[in-house]
Amino acid sequence: MSKKTNFFWASYADLMTSLFFIMLVLFVLSIAMMKRQQAATEQQLRKIIEIQSAVKELPKEYFAYDGIYKRFSLKQNVEFIINTDQFKNIQDENYLIKVGNSIKSLTDTLKKKYTGQDIRYVVLIEGMSSADTYKNNYLLSYARAWAVKKLWDKNNIKLDPSVCEIQISGSGTGGVGRLINDRSNQRILIQVIPKIGTIE
Repeated sequence: MSKKTNFFWASYADLMTSLFFIMLVLFVLSIAMMKRQQAATEQQLRKIIEIQSAVKELPKEYFAYDGIYKRFSLKQNVEFIINTDQFKNIQDENYLIKVGNSIKSLTDTLKKKYTGQDIRYVVLIEGMSSADTYKNNYLLSYARAWAVKKLWDKNNIKLDPSVCEIQISGSGTGGVGRLINDRSNQRILIQVIPKIGTIE
């Protein structure tokens, strides 16, 4: 075998050995990066679950959690004067003031706990109405939800806009989870929903 042939095979062997080590290093780096990414993803998932669980810490004195529809409803049925958005009695107004303060306390606590995280909260106030002969039940249900917001404003219950926004809606005679006793559907539902951005 000539010297030229020997040189070729020696160079070829060196090249293949170098390629093998390069591929081995890339493989090890890929595995390490995948494990690091998996660990980060699992940590983020745990954080999301923790935040969602924290939102459920609304006082049981005022709220009952509906596991079927994944929402909170007020324990006390807030009544309105028929076909109006006026609260029926002062006790209901006082109750809603306490509810608003409890939500403010929760969102303030969550803001401190998750400082620096890209997390916001939506407080959804949903008004409902019974399926009767009144023609403007959808507008009425919205007006009832708005009445809650106006009551909070009047009593200086201001949720921190840097982490929380209030949305008002009216489902009228529609919506899910309506009560069998239709008259009892003249009520208010409140949900606190986390909006999670980047988790570090």
